[in-house]
Amino acid sequence: MLSESSETHKAFFSTKANESTRVINKQYSEFKGYFFLKELNQRLLEENTRLKNELASNFIEPDSSKTSLIDSVVNNNKLQKRKFTFLPAMVIGNTITLPNNYIILERGEKQGVKKGMAVTSPSGIVGVVVDVSENVSKAMSLLHQNSRVSVMLKKDQAAGSLEWEGESPDELTLKNIPKSSTVKVGDSVVTSNYSANFPSNLMVGTVAAIEKESATNFYVLKIKPSARFYQLQVAYIIENIRFQEQVLLENKTPAKQ
Repeated sequence: MLSESSETHKAFFSTKANESTRVINKQYSEFKGYFFLKELNQRLLEENTRLKNELASNFIEPDSSKTSLIDSVVNNNKLQKRKFTFLPAMVIGNTITLPNNYIILERGEKQGVKKGMAVTSPSGIVGVVVDVSENVSKAMSLLHQNSRVSVMLKKDQAAGSLEWEGESPDELTLKNIPKSSTVKVGDSVVTSNYSANFPSNLMVGTVAAIEKESATNFYVLKIKPSARFYQLQVAYIIENIRFQEQVLLENKTPAKQ
């Protein structure tokens, strides 16, 4: 009644109503934006996966000295055989403070995951799948005292074994780098050609410190991992289509002469 009988009161109540509406609209917008951002992140993850699967490094040239057989391995338009496939996965569990740490991924057997597959994050490698259920998989983190990954210095390809000594999640150890290597602090470390799990040249980290072993001809390098283990949200599970073939041959006992 007041608002209808007086322009002053009408203006007052109109202002208050607009303020209330603005607050409600802002809260609704923020609420809606939260779910939109989650959907956007999922779309970006899927798009990144598609682009990774198109990288030339995930294919190998056919052996031109042999007759090429058509099989179930996917070809690209350059007649190359696919070797690696990237599968996106959400991280639903992750530890970094235990002596032996694991990463739980929301993708399992029904989505194509198998034991032995490599796991990487957008910023660097993080582990290897060791157990799989129908819809969830468990990866041994690089922050595990049984973890061993073949890596190399990017600049001269000197290869060694990457381990974790159970101390800081910000420090890995690279062993067996020969003293003939011209390694320096800050040098990049990537996956090597010798791994059955990981494609070569994936980012691992950078050299943080160099220690000389007086009794050997090798360095012990302290590596700062490029993966952000504190804040893993998404990952890529990598399938090497020739994994079983390579592992079986590596583990095969030579026949006695």
